[in-house]
Amino acid sequence: MGILEEISINLQQGKAKVVKELVQNAIDEGMDAQTILEEGLLAGMSIIGGKFKNNEVYVPEVLIAARAMNTGSALLKPLLISSGVKAKGKVVLGTVKGDLHDIGKNLVRMMMEGKGLEVYDIGIDVPADKFVEKANEVDAQIIACSALLTTTMPEIKNVVEAIEKAGIRNKVTIMVGGAPVTDAFCKQVGADIYTPDAASAAEEAAKVCAEA
Repeated sequence: MGILEEISINLQQGKAKVVKELVQNAIDEGMDAQTILEEGLLAGMSIIGGKFKNNEVYVPEVLIAARAMNTGSALLKPLLISSGVKAKGKVVLGTVKGDLHDIGKNLVRMMMEGKGLEVYDIGIDVPADKFVEKANEVDAQIIACSALLTTTMPEIKNVVEAIEKAGIRNKVTIMVGGAPVTDAFCKQVGADIYTPDAASAAEEAAKVCAEA
């Protein structure tokens, strides 16, 4: 078994310490940081994402796999930056104003990072203008809003309106999600993409950034 496959397998098992050692070994062997990231860490996270989508693994397994990925990618980050490798896209992610739920949002962030995207997680209870401000600041391709309550769903419409008002509607794709949110609601408020779960959200975001 090659070292990249070992990284992928240990990441799926959530063995952060082993993943860190293997990534360091791969670096020491002179392996390209981008290759380690894509064929080791992201490959493993992609398998976890698929299993999560099919209910073969659950939230705890995703969390420990993501933690293992983060320990490995922390070693690669400086090498990737120095070699000028850019993230595949930028996403501004947050839970809308009035809503304090963050588990779903955190899962989406992990899954998106697992696709090689740079995610700016601006937290919970986020007012509409904050989404716009951050998207402008980092030049994001995607703004992703989460609402977990029927009472906070209308806030998504405020985010869409704030984006239009700021004149960046043609620059960003608006993604929405959360338990009460539906595809019909997404269309109704003028957002672009609704996904029912974190793994699908990451897949769609990766597609958008690949086409950008």
